[in-house]
Amino acid sequence: MSQDRFDIQTAAVIGAGTMGRGIVMSLANAGVQVRWLDNNPEMLEQALSVVADTYAHNVRQGRIDETQAQARRACISKAAEYQALADVDLVIEAVYENLELKQNIFRELDGIVKPSGILASNTSALDIDAIAAVTGRPEQVVGLHFFSPAHIMKLLEIVRGAKTSKAVLEASTALGKRMGKVSVVAGNCPGFIGNRMLATYVREARMMLLEGAYPHQVDAALQGFGFAMGPFRMYDVVGIDLEWRARELSGKGQDEPEVQVDNRLCELGRFGQKSRMGYYRYAEGSRQAEHDPEVDALVQRESE
Repeated sequence: MSQDRFDIQTAAVIGAGTMGRGIVMSLANAGVQVRWLDNNPEMLEQALSVVADTYAHNVRQGRIDETQAQARRACISKAAEYQALADVDLVIEAVYENLELKQNIFRELDGIVKPSGILASNTSALDIDAIAAVTGRPEQVVGLHFFSPAHIMKLLEIVRGAKTSKAVLEASTALGKRMGKVSVVAGNCPGFIGNRMLATYVREARMMLLEGAYPHQVDAALQGFGFAMGPFRMYDVVGIDLEWRARELSGKGQDEPEVQVDNRLCELGRFGQKSRMGYYRYAEGSRQAEHDPEVDALVQRESE
């Protein structure tokens, strides 16, 4: 089905992990009604309480008032099954990076969501055309790649598949604007724009660890240069385990020298801020990265 115009008033998000939470808040903050689904009901409950805590924190900080917080919370509702998403204008899938899993989700959505519904993936690197190909509506499949934390970061990559219609790109751009994002239309290539640029920069930073530098030194140099945060602090925010799990699943890249420090950290359960330990240490309830000599020792062992 091809349309001249799509008007996105209702949306659904699949996945209650870090990205899902941020995307749900981005939509709710823009006044979009969101239905939230995750195959793990406990995780969804936990995510809803994290969102409520975030809004309460924003009220305490004076960023929004209680009425606004209430209005945003009221935009979010739970969905128990795919059938509950049948009449939404847009579905954003935000599960972990596994092509087969995403294809299964899109197949299912294609059979349930109304013919005029747009199906979007938050994939950061997978082939949008391979995802669109399992549906009967490839012209209404698009990549909406948010950056973590999604409710704060301004950048939104709108990934155009080979068959994505102009009307879907326009509706996605309009939604991006409504959410206060800086939307950039990207072609369908590995890593799109942001992660493609990041790959070279991060590889070099990781190689520096094997050449004798420590994470806090690399970050301090780059922050001194003008970056908001260095690559290792950034990985703690995003989650060191995301790439580690993706390497495990794909069976590719796990033996590369530059990822061995990440591998050791993940084996110790040091996934970043969410586990209060990653390249840095974090006090309970704090996002403040604290230098951890244990990480220096681990880096030194690995580089030797």
